[in-house]
Amino acid sequence: MRRAGAPVFYEHAYLDAYEQAPLTNIDAFAYLVVKRGDETVAVTPAYLQTAADPLGCLYAAYPEARDQPALLSHTWHCYDAHVPSTLGVDVVPTVISGLLRVASLYRAQWCGFVNVRRGSELGQELRANGLPARHLVDRWTADLTGVTDYEHYLARLGERARANLRRTGRRSGEAGVTTEVLPVSAAALDEITALCGLTATRFDNNGFYPEGTFAKFVTALGGRVHVIEVRQRGRLVAAGVCLTDETRFHTWTCGVDYAVDGNYSPYAVLFAESVRLAIELGKPVLEGGRGNTVFKQRHGLTPRHLDAVLLRA
Repeated sequence: MRRAGAPVFYEHAYLDAYEQAPLTNIDAFAYLVVKRGDETVAVTPAYLQTAADPLGCLYAAYPEARDQPALLSHTWHCYDAHVPSTLGVDVVPTVISGLLRVASLYRAQWCGFVNVRRGSELGQELRANGLPARHLVDRWTADLTGVTDYEHYLARLGERARANLRRTGRRSGEAGVTTEVLPVSAAALDEITALCGLTATRFDNNGFYPEGTFAKFVTALGGRVHVIEVRQRGRLVAAGVCLTDETRFHTWTCGVDYAVDGNYSPYAVLFAESVRLAIELGKPVLEGGRGNTVFKQRHGLTPRHLDAVLLRA
């Protein structure tokens, strides 16, 4: 389904890695396939989840679904829901019917789509079918089209943000900070898992990057992964696990230790290195993920509203 324009979360390697090393509790896996004759024209993964709200935003939007099994269109580690199809969104009613049937088989009380970008083709089609959406959270993106290097990116920012990143770069260098981009096979995944886990815990997302499973999952993605390590005199103070697809550079997850020597932000160092790498790889879109609203808005990213559309099964 790569020709359907879906992001990395729908590629076979990602789906297979998640099935072999699921990062959240999945009760059952399902893959809906829409055919026209013998031709596959659309696919949609679906996951039965009893603990269906690890980020704490679904039940805020749908309190009536709290603690009930739900068949969801993807996992919470995907922040960009699609229905990959060679026919466009015309297949959405068929997919909805399929979700309802599978939910009934699994005895799930709810089914539907999460992390649907408002205004996307999928979002518009769901609304056209009379399905109201409820807001979950925002994700953040930056358009890097035509950006030739990091200085060019800085020139597009406001004066305050530009000065902040330059000051952070200078101070981190003075504090003995180094950055390195590594393939997943050379990355310190045990250290990175621990750091990502501690960072998630600060935001009450305990268990979002489980030890052992997280490293296994990331390793299975192979060449789609670029790991950024930020170290201060050898100690890991920030790390980013980034994913790529045809047009996007995803700052998929990160971990940051702010207990550092020197007046600098490890997160800002990691962000700057992510921008440099996205430009170097020629990706016109930087996907900044969810959260950290103030920093991302200040540094040139745009919010994309993410909605959920749940149906009683």
